[in-house]
Amino acid sequence: TFDDMSGLLGRASGLLSRQLPRTSLHRVPQPHSALRLLCSSGSSSSDGDGDGKDGDVTAKHGELTSADEPVEATVVVTSEAESSESSLMSIDPSNISALPPVLVFPFPTRPLFPGVYQPAEVTNDALAKALLTVKASQLPYIGVFLPKEGHEEVSGGVGDLDASDDGAEVAEVIAGGTGDGGGGGSGVGGGSEETAVSGAADGALAPPAPLLDVASLHEVGTLAQVTRLTQTPRGVQLLLLGHKRVRLGRPVQTSPVILARVEEAADELDDAAGGGPSLSKAYAMEVMQTIKEILKLNPFFKEQMQMILERSEIHEAGKLADFGAALTTADAQELQEVLATLNVTARIEKTLLLLKKELELSRLQSQISKQVEDKISANQRRYMLMEQLKQIKKELGLERDDKDALLQKFADRIKELNVPEEASKVIDEEMAKIGTLESASSEFNVTRNYLDWLTSLPWGIHSEENFELSRAEKILAEEHYGLEDVKERILEFIAVGALVGSTQGKIICFVGPPGVGKTSIGKSIARALGREFYRFSVGGLTDVAEIKGHRRTYVGAMPGKLIQCLKATGAANPVVLIDEIDKLGRGYQGDPASALLEVLDPSQNASFMDHYLDTPVDLSKILFLCTANDSGTIPGPLLDRMEVVRLSGYILDEKMQIANQSLIPAAKKQMGLEEGTMQLPDDAIASLIRWYCREAGVRNLQKHVERICRKVALKVVQASQAAEAQAAEAAEEAGATGSAAPEGAAEGAAEGEAPAAADPPVYVIGPDELVDYVGKPKFIDERIYATNPVGVVTGLAWTSMGGAVLYVEAVPLGPAGGADAGSEAGGGEGEGGGGGGSGGGG
Repeated sequence: TFDDMSGLLGRASGLLSRQLPRTSLHRVPQPHSALRLLCSSGSSSSDGDGDGKDGDVTAKHGELTSADEPVEATVVVTSEAESSESSLMSIDPSNISALPPVLVFPFPTRPLFPGVYQPAEVTNDALAKALLTVKASQLPYIGVFLPKEGHEEVSGGVGDLDASDDGAEVAEVIAGGTGDGGGGGSGVGGGSEETAVSGAADGALAPPAPLLDVASLHEVGTLAQVTRLTQTPRGVQLLLLGHKRVRLGRPVQTSPVILARVEEAADELDDAAGGGPSLSKAYAMEVMQTIKEILKLNPFFKEQMQMILERSEIHEAGKLADFGAALTTADAQELQEVLATLNVTARIEKTLLLLKKELELSRLQSQISKQVEDKISANQRRYMLMEQLKQIKKELGLERDDKDALLQKFADRIKELNVPEEASKVIDEEMAKIGTLESASSEFNVTRNYLDWLTSLPWGIHSEENFELSRAEKILAEEHYGLEDVKERILEFIAVGALVGSTQGKIICFVGPPGVGKTSIGKSIARALGREFYRFSVGGLTDVAEIKGHRRTYVGAMPGKLIQCLKATGAANPVVLIDEIDKLGRGYQGDPASALLEVLDPSQNASFMDHYLDTPVDLSKILFLCTANDSGTIPGPLLDRMEVVRLSGYILDEKMQIANQSLIPAAKKQMGLEEGTMQLPDDAIASLIRWYCREAGVRNLQKHVERICRKVALKVVQASQAAEAQAAEAAEEAGATGSAAPEGAAEGAAEGEAPAAADPPVYVIGPDELVDYVGKPKFIDERIYATNPVGVVTGLAWTSMGGAVLYVEAVPLGPAGGADAGSEAGGGEGEGGGGGGSGGGG
């Protein structure tokens, strides 16, 4: 218990006091100035003692001389280098064997070297009370020992601590860094968690480190004097000064704290390596040189160490080894090896190794720091030079500001354009506005984008039109077979333009089934007229902003498709194809069909107002072409503004011409078939159209032709690869047998005659071979009655594929004569099975 420990210390004090007449009191010098400086840089404790008892204890034994007065004999510890207070002891420090049992202080961070100050903070109640008792006694010394590796955490002695009557909890020893700045904040852990160690100045607590038993501590430690102790709300803060190396002896008490006897571990001055004092001196000189090199590279503690080296001269190799090891940032176990080495030469050799490692680390740190600084300096230098160059160019008139260059770019764009008055007024206002805005403001970017669109439009620029009818007719005939109504309407448009001298925009809507060439005819019309072509689809469109643009107040606002068309084509009179106009949608963003009313109205589109530009734009010169599959789904007001041209489809002869002129050559080229490899006769094309492709357009016919070409390509490749394989096998067999060629063959080879290469096969696909290439027919031949059976009439049906002949049979209902009538009528083979046939002719 604490009372027992206090009594033990009291008895030890009485024993010492009885020995005082035989021991003369001496004045003890203060710690070395270098060590005082080292301590003052790392200590964070308050100036005075926490309990205020030191003054009373030292007053009993008299006054001391000045701190720096060199005197031999007993130890006197000061609380601070600058302090004038001193304390007296009646125990000769050189006779450690006469000391009573001391308090064992397990310090988990790093070992404490003699002559070095170490601040620490203790939050364990039992250990804090014991330290207060030690500080108040006449013997303020404790034994500082490093726990063995793997015992920094929970050890075998924890159970005894937990079982103590006074409820001692697991000790928390939070140590600050050494005065050299190299050890602060390091931690040594063994187990699942590391023991947290931080400087006392940080004031940060760490997870508790339990007090250990004697077996878990290293044998060699340091006898340290408690030079300062301050109570805090969390425990105590203390400042330790390493005195001498000691060995841990027999424990006197193990709970709640450890009290044990210690014996001095004296230095071994004899050189085990046989080098004598000269070897130690050489090591000492190398250590000093290494420390100086570290000071040049590492600015962390450069100023403090320089002051230490200037004011002190460390001649003893043992002290220099301890001092150098304390400077390093090595881990605790390596430092413990130095502390436990009693041979001075071996110790300073280990210290030199640690310092060399520290030197290499400092060099690497310096190199990294230099690289970073060089990179930053290069970037700053480049930035400054670029700014200076920009200012010089501006002064010489060689370069303008970004804002001036932007305004000049906009002015150059519209210099030669015939901009309308309203648009020109808006452009001037916006250019004046952007000149007053800061480049970093959001309004500047909005205004810049707005001016970019305004100045990019082709104000007054029109494509040169060609009014030659023969040229237009030739272009239309080359790319499309049939469609006489469409071609005639385009020629009429060109003829009117030739008479008037200019063309006005029209709105033409092509209505027809899929695959008749509604979209492709638009490109041919633009080519025939010599205009630019632009296409966009409105199928499923639900947002009015796609037609009329967004307001500039929205983020990412853009003009509508019509304004984008003018910017993309660079002309005010392009041919614009609005595809799938019968499939317009309607959503919560508005009705796009209603928005198209202004676009497709010849009396309104001369001053089309886009929401983004908010400036009238002339669309009257644009030739609008619209496509639709069914005009019934087009809103009435919109359909009323368009001129409808119907494309009913192609007949058999037209499909055959289209297949021979366009589809088959294009499919052969796409599949890589050479000319003459495949032949598709007219009767096969007719059968393909009649029994497989009855649609009004030619899209399905194109798919079947491509399918036939793919199968022919497969056969061609298979045949060629098989022939190559046979030739290779024949060559291998001939080489293996080694038979000589006949004389006639040799003579022919000598004369240069070579066997004729076999011509590639030609694949002719007739009507009968279509089944192998495209499968069974989808349509079957209809049977026509010469004389209709009783109850069967002939009808006609109109379908999207041309139409069909229907036979409608009347079947009597009721019980009378039902079976006979049914058997008589059953001889007919009509397609209609009753009165429900479409288009019945009854």
